[in-house]
Amino acid sequence: MMEKKLGIGDIILKILGITISVLMVVLVAYALYRGGQYAYDFGYRVFTETPMTSIEESEDKVVQITADMGAKEIGELLEKKGLVRDAELFLIQLKLSAYAKEIKEGTYTLSTSMTAREMMQVMSAEDVESTEMEE
Repeated sequence: MMEKKLGIGDIILKILGITISVLMVVLVAYALYRGGQYAYDFGYRVFTETPMTSIEESEDKVVQITADMGAKEIGELLEKKGLVRDAELFLIQLKLSAYAKEIKEGTYTLSTSMTAREMMQVMSAEDVESTEMEE
């Protein structure tokens, strides 16, 4: 049997193929690392997101929640009003909270110094009607 000798062109193609393979592995590893880092940061923020401002710098914002609004629309409204940093993060926070199905329609005054959980508590609170007993 005769063996075929490799020429310079064949050697260069093999080296180029190995280089491309190594580069692809490095790129996939980097993408997985960055994706994992993003997922960790996002997950961490779900449970630890701080208010937009401190109490001293807070601003009150009025928001109107209607019956046809879903969690996504509420998050987008709060982001637009400057009450939360990320509407998608608020959506996840709401879905994971006990308030997921408790948000009620109405007009609310919320503060930029409130956490997402505090805003959910306000928007899901029962209306309390004061009644006076007649004597």
